[in-house]
Amino acid sequence: IPMSSILGGQERCGFGWNMFVECLAEGRGVSLPAGSIGAARSVVAGVGAYSRVRKQFRVPIAEFGGIQEAMAKAGSDGLITIAGGDVMNAIVDNHEAPMVISSVMKQNCTERGRRIVECGMDIAAGSAICRGDKNYMGNAYMSLPIAITVEGANIMTRSFQIIGQGLTRCHPHMSDLLKALQLPPSEEKHGVKIFVKQFHKIVGHGITNFFGSVSRGVGATFSSATRSKTAYKNGDELLAYHEKQLLRLAANFALTADLCFTLGGRLKFEELLMGRLADALGAIYLGYATLHHYDRRRGIEGLEALTEHAMLRLEREAQEALYAASENFPGPLGPVASTVMKMGCFPLGGLTRPYSDPSDTLTKEVSRLLTTPSEIRDMFQEGIYSAPDGAVHQMTDLINALPICVEADKVATSLRREKREPTAEETNLIAKADALRDALIQVDVFEHATAEEAQPGYVRPALQGTEERFANLDKTVFREAA
Repeated sequence: IPMSSILGGQERCGFGWNMFVECLAEGRGVSLPAGSIGAARSVVAGVGAYSRVRKQFRVPIAEFGGIQEAMAKAGSDGLITIAGGDVMNAIVDNHEAPMVISSVMKQNCTERGRRIVECGMDIAAGSAICRGDKNYMGNAYMSLPIAITVEGANIMTRSFQIIGQGLTRCHPHMSDLLKALQLPPSEEKHGVKIFVKQFHKIVGHGITNFFGSVSRGVGATFSSATRSKTAYKNGDELLAYHEKQLLRLAANFALTADLCFTLGGRLKFEELLMGRLADALGAIYLGYATLHHYDRRRGIEGLEALTEHAMLRLEREAQEALYAASENFPGPLGPVASTVMKMGCFPLGGLTRPYSDPSDTLTKEVSRLLTTPSEIRDMFQEGIYSAPDGAVHQMTDLINALPICVEADKVATSLRREKREPTAEETNLIAKADALRDALIQVDVFEHATAEEAQPGYVRPALQGTEERFANLDKTVFREAA
């Protein structure tokens, strides 16, 4: 291959990996997460409506605790992916190609997209596995493994690439130290001076991170312990509190990243550690993206509850990833690094691990917002295809049926409470809702699975020869033949 064929010419030799990853930034950071964003919008819009339309024991399944849990998880994961996508799109639109952030988006958002669709499948149940025009979940479920595996499989991205690249690229002093090592022999003296200077800065940076991690950890723990469970309803307090928690987690992560240098070149083989740190970094980045989304879209009724649910989950994810890393820090200096990490990240032990899953009350509130007409549902339905009037389209029909079914349920509840007969208008409303429910819970029915089965005399391959073999037996039933 002639030197002239190298992209960028001879001076760009050795930069192939950089160019490769920069070219992937749009696909990894925008296109693949966009699939998860689409899945989130579809699940909230379609499955959220289905859970209110579908009844079991004369009660909408949206009132069942298991359904509420799955719906709330799908909704908060959906908000996280949408928020992350908004920030990433703005970064790319600014003509930047951040390799680490695009890797975080690819791995984290596609994984959340898988969870969202799985929650939708769990809720929709049988209607999600019967193929046909009425199934709006099956294709998404089958196509998700593509996003998980292409352009750097999630296992490789999580356990190697994110921290493998980010630890040196994002450190304020490590890049200059490495450049000093690559200087030619003629500049050796200058290189040694730069190396020593940057090494001292790295040590000082680590010490600063240690004390910053301790102070922020204690402060964040105190603010978590004294916070009311309904404080999130005030938007300004919501932003201030969670920004403080993310600053604490970022300080914990920075200290942990500095401790990783004790592993030297062995770090690239410690993929379990790098995977946990990738989880923490992803949760912190998406936490900031979620707060940014709330600040931009605040005013939407119910957005505070959904943002609170998402932030509590992200903070717990980051906390648990860092704690698992401290419990399993590898290497010859692993016990020392583990002790320093625990002292810096969790100075008061379990007391400084204050983050827990959202309360049941908050989960029920989020589920209610996602399964009844609300501004939150309108936000998720932005960009969702809506079929024209008269066309048969399951997603559109579910969305249109939701307010009718909710209103009919309110009327039925009122009738039972007041112990009276319905008016003619109420009777028509309940009858219309029942008819919609009956139509929308049906699945596609086929006379034949394939065109071949419709042909006269067709016998399934598994049954070929069975009739002949039984004809040669003197037994007439399986029990006798056995």
